[in-house]
Amino acid sequence: MVKENTKRTTKDWLKITVLLLDEVIAVALVLVVLWFFKISLPLWVAIVLALLLGAFAFITYKLIIPSFHARQVTGPEGMLGYVGEVMEPLTPEGMVKIEGEYWKARSVDGDVAEGESVEILGLDKLTLEVKRKAE
Repeated sequence: MVKENTKRTTKDWLKITVLLLDEVIAVALVLVVLWFFKISLPLWVAIVLALLLGAFAFITYKLIIPSFHARQVTGPEGMLGYVGEVMEPLTPEGMVKIEGEYWKARSVDGDVAEGESVEILGLDKLTLEVKRKAE
């Protein structure tokens, strides 16, 4: 488990590095322009700028990394696990109501009567694949 978390953290930092690459390029470009025009920065200014860039990277890490691991909420994957009510008996196909919307559905575990609760397992084109909700 520790190895998996390490791998996950390394992958996360790699994503953040790629996201911050444009800022690094912009800083490098500014430094080249300063060097070209022979403008020197005091050491304290360079240290403050480096600390600000480091703080920006840390804040970006803390704000963005959780979104990498958040449950997807759009598309077919976003519907998995939702519970709905059978509006037309599933024999094995019928109609269900999920979050106020009517969907064509197919039961994967036999017939399901009207009024019963079902859980979404998947989506095949525009037909939900559902199973009877375990109570």
